[in-house]
Amino acid sequence: MTETASDIHVEAARIQQRIKDYLGLRTSDLVFEFGMMDGKTKLDLITINPRHSQSFLFHSETGSDKVDTLRKMWGYVQNFKEKENSYTIQWVAMSTNELHTSYFRASNILDALEKLYYGRDRNTITVFSVVLNPIS
Repeated sequence: MTETASDIHVEAARIQQRIKDYLGLRTSDLVFEFGMMDGKTKLDLITINPRHSQSFLFHSETGSDKVDTLRKMWGYVQNFKEKENSYTIQWVAMSTNELHTSYFRASNILDALEKLYYGRDRNTITVFSVVLNPIS
């Protein structure tokens, strides 16, 4: 039996809600950005920090279609704390003089910085420190 278009939308919405609930984020603090890359569906999961209104990449996944990609993202969300390191990045946006502290899960320092810089000109942020947090 094949899924109808409405079944696919219902399944996609259900998985998105599961991800939001699991992460404990409000709908306004999480963006599911879908696109195409090399013939596959790409999903960038973006978080928005309500305190300083900056967005950051949480994680990217690719899959055969929207639901497949969301299922892969759900799998990542359930296990990322065990599989990736925790980093603390202190930074300042050019438009302000306020020092911000943000936390990222990534496989290495470069990936953590990529998540910080996602969707913005690298010249608009000054990074003061990147620290690998101790394993708790």
